[in-house]
Amino acid sequence: MKNTALFLFLSFLLLACSVNKPLSGGPSPGNTSWKESIPLAGNAWVLDDPLASSSLIQENGLDNWSGTAHSIGVFFHLAGAGEIQLGIRARVKSGESVLRYTFGEKTGEIAIQNTDWEIIPIGTFEISRAGYQRLELQGKSRTGPAFAEVEALLIGGAAAKKEVHYVKDEFYWGRRGPSVHLWYPQADAIEQVEWFYNEITVPEGQDVLGSYFMANGFNEGYFGFQANSDTERRILFSVWSPFQTDNPNDIPEDQKIRLLKKGQDVYTGEFGNEGSGGQSYLRYPWRAGVTYRFLLRGHPSAGNNTDYTAWFYAPEAGQWRLIASWRRPQTNTYLAGLYSFLENFIPETGATSRYARYSNQWVCDTRGQWQELTRARFTADATARKGNRLDYTGGLQNGAFFLRNCGFFNERTEIDTDFERPATGKKPIIDLDGLP
Repeated sequence: MKNTALFLFLSFLLLACSVNKPLSGGPSPGNTSWKESIPLAGNAWVLDDPLASSSLIQENGLDNWSGTAHSIGVFFHLAGAGEIQLGIRARVKSGESVLRYTFGEKTGEIAIQNTDWEIIPIGTFEISRAGYQRLELQGKSRTGPAFAEVEALLIGGAAAKKEVHYVKDEFYWGRRGPSVHLWYPQADAIEQVEWFYNEITVPEGQDVLGSYFMANGFNEGYFGFQANSDTERRILFSVWSPFQTDNPNDIPEDQKIRLLKKGQDVYTGEFGNEGSGGQSYLRYPWRAGVTYRFLLRGHPSAGNNTDYTAWFYAPEAGQWRLIASWRRPQTNTYLAGLYSFLENFIPETGATSRYARYSNQWVCDTRGQWQELTRARFTADATARKGNRLDYTGGLQNGAFFLRNCGFFNERTEIDTDFERPATGKKPIIDLDGLP
């Protein structure tokens, strides 16, 4: 019995000494009962070069990581404060890697040698306030071909006992971040709304790559502007087909969206993946800090069709520009379901906040009567509603409606909240018959 006890003790001691431990940063939470395992596939970004996230953040987490310049941020939201323990599930392909971590104001290093997946304790920390938290990882040194593969961040302790929010599923949508909307209910009470006018201002520094600032949405489509790349921006107008599919090739001929006309230099074609239909866009170098104007017309036409036409006004040009006019079959309606939205369509930039002001909304009916829309309801998509992301807000600010999303900020607006802005009385002065 004594020999057996001694053998078990020595075996336990050997196992304990073989576990990877922090080089610095506090006691190892080796005996932690981990509460949450946060997958890096849906919750990590390359902070110094967001577009590099597409190659470094894979389906199984962080991989192909060899450059010391890259800083990896892992985000999660805590409902409570207190003590928290952190660890990562990681391995190396060969050799040894030393990672530098930052959590709050504390930094330290961990060494990883294991080639099988193991939980590597990082340390114990004190959380002073609830909200979004970020663990930052940087590669310091390695003897193998790459730094560690990291599958998940593990958390435990008192601060993790309350609700923890992070992207648990649908990683593509979670990485894009929550989409937010402004619905204009006053328009629903107006008969035969034929025209919808709106203005958007994107403040300087908020024109983040991947942003779609949508001004004039309606039941059958949407119209606004995008930041598509470092060199390209678009004014985009799309109309959904009445045939429900994500593949435009599946749409029957009698349910396809037909182009009636388009403006100069406007591209037209089909789109898919989020419904399908007709798409048109103008490459235009719109600028942050400038207010742009959007005008949409929708009315029934012969043969059980409805025609939708969009115009864009840029102060740089000093005139309205036609984007396109589309005919939607099997549809007989004026404009309905009017709204605006803000979304991010590039998952790699989902850790960067963006913001826009939506102001001076008006509609005009078939009698030529303009009415101002001063009320809006703030809503958000499924990513927000099920708690995968909580970085969303919107409402009223300085006399205009606003929307903000992404970036892991802690301000949040309750979904389905109603707001009312002060009336401007600035009816659009537009020669509707003289539009191009």
